[in-house]
Amino acid sequence: MSEGERVVPMRLQRFLARAGVASRRGSEKLMTAGRVCVNGEVVTQLGSKVDPACDVVTVDGREVQLAEHATYLILNKPSGYLTTMSDPYGRPCVASLVPTQTYPGLFPVGRLDADTTGILLFTTNGDASQQMLHPSKHVSKHYVATVEGTPTERELDLLRKGIVLDDGPTQPAEVEIMDAARGRERTTTLGITIQEGRKHQVKRMCEAIGHKVVRLHRDSFGPLRLTDCAEGTWRLLTSDEVAKVEALVSS
Repeated sequence: MSEGERVVPMRLQRFLARAGVASRRGSEKLMTAGRVCVNGEVVTQLGSKVDPACDVVTVDGREVQLAEHATYLILNKPSGYLTTMSDPYGRPCVASLVPTQTYPGLFPVGRLDADTTGILLFTTNGDASQQMLHPSKHVSKHYVATVEGTPTERELDLLRKGIVLDDGPTQPAEVEIMDAARGRERTTTLGITIQEGRKHQVKRMCEAIGHKVVRLHRDSFGPLRLTDCAEGTWRLLTSDEVAKVEALVSS
């Protein structure tokens, strides 16, 4: 919090999210499970308020406080890693690629499939995470998709107008051919920009027009670009990037 900023009483789940404990929804689950206490009393009622200036909040017995500043970083995710902070089966997770010891409370904003590479935002600010993923924010994501065969302009126009999937019609997408079909595999590289975040969305969109995705890479997420970050490495956001993210989520 900046000097002189007054933090007024807020909903407990929002406090937990801003403190980096979990997303807003995840914080609600912690509350209903009886794992959150305020001033030594278990609080399970959603909507309960807390004053960060004087109340003591604990989760599983450990005190939680608002950080002076939220942490934001991006990871250039390689293939083969699950977008989760732990896995009961011991499979590789993105948590092993980011500095969770240095920045406790880090978690990914959204997800990428295990075989999808590219930009993945992490933060300790659960409130910002919730806002960036909310459909009303229309946060764009640009993907580079390598697909089998050569999509026709008619097929691509279906994506540009919005195509019906099994969970409903998509919003219109921006689509361009970046590299025409080539090589023995006869694949085409497409640039696809969407503003939604459904599960396997780009893969399902391309399959709906008859062209299976064989490689998928995300190179931008909202105002963030995958620059100065080699595959498998991370970097903190610049002050300019943080300002753009916080302006987006506060709008």
